[in-house]
Amino acid sequence: MDSSRKKSVRERSGHVAVLQENLLYIWGGFTLSASETLSLPPDELCVFNAEQDTWEIFDMNGDIPLLASGSCGCCLDGHMYIFGGCEYNWHTNEMYCVNLKDRTYTWKYLWYNSDSAPSPRDQASCWVYKGRIIYFGGYGEKLLDDYDGCNTSFIVDQASWLEDVIWGWNNEVHVYDPVKSTWQEPRMFGQVPPARASHASAVLGSKGYIYGGNQLETQMSDIHCLDLESWTWTQITPQSSAPAGRSWHTLTAVSESTVFLLGGLGAGNKAMSDSWLLDVETHTWRETDHLKKNTRLWHSACSPGDSSVVVFGGSRDFINSVFTDHCNDVLIFQLQPQSLFRICLNYMSSNATSSHFLRSQLSHLPPRLLSALQPRTLPE
Repeated sequence: MDSSRKKSVRERSGHVAVLQENLLYIWGGFTLSASETLSLPPDELCVFNAEQDTWEIFDMNGDIPLLASGSCGCCLDGHMYIFGGCEYNWHTNEMYCVNLKDRTYTWKYLWYNSDSAPSPRDQASCWVYKGRIIYFGGYGEKLLDDYDGCNTSFIVDQASWLEDVIWGWNNEVHVYDPVKSTWQEPRMFGQVPPARASHASAVLGSKGYIYGGNQLETQMSDIHCLDLESWTWTQITPQSSAPAGRSWHTLTAVSESTVFLLGGLGAGNKAMSDSWLLDVETHTWRETDHLKKNTRLWHSACSPGDSSVVVFGGSRDFINSVFTDHCNDVLIFQLQPQSLFRICLNYMSSNATSSHFLRSQLSHLPPRLLSALQPRTLPE
């Protein structure tokens, strides 16, 4: 396992991001190189330490995934799981995992009965609940023989019909059990959302939420809740002004009753720069000014559980059906007052190098604070 320490990593969109023990893991995605879309290496893992403000890049080994863009990723029991993905018009329904705790970063291909698995797709979302991974929606392919024209769970993209294969959007729910390595498709109840892709999801307790997404040329603005115990869908009617429809955004749980919506692509291919908080108990939205005029779409957003949101990468615009101006910055939005540890760390890292008195007192700091501070104050 080789690694290199850097101040930044390559710009990208459509990547997978997960948080594990306050480390942000970034895998895959794509960028632009000489005006051409370039998939980033699937055998490379980028790790950001927010406390030390440093990146490390690790070589990965094992069963390296072939596709590294548009996959759906999550973290469960210290393992990062990825499902699906796309490159050009080739979709996959393969599943891989990597142990993030042993730091060998060895990919493992997960075998399962393909007859029970979801069809190949990308742009799906997932929830982690009670040791299982629950996937919703996405855009991908089906064999014509498997398509029932009367079934509204799959909406055909007429422009992509090719002999015995069709592409389109779905609203299917599939559950993967990593212990048994099995798939199931539970029966749904209630008001099932329309098929979509490029939506965003978050889980609060036993409820999974989805917002927005696209189907054909429509940017959706609806929000739905799935009870992960009874498999019952409910559409939420906002009791306030609400965000405009969009896709390629993020939705992140930041408290027991609040999710945070950020950026995306709106109607007319407009890159969005707004952010919102939704109270799922009162069904009210409140706009915030975290992103301000800094547009962002197909980025990632994770929460370490302290009411902050860590955003990485994404694009700033979408021109002629191409994601442009890719980013590699890390944005940390604090939705509640910062902890005393974070306040001290930020102050010391900003002032220790210029203050002889502060430098002389570093050895008296608590061990955890000193350990987090040293990489920030050491000379290059």
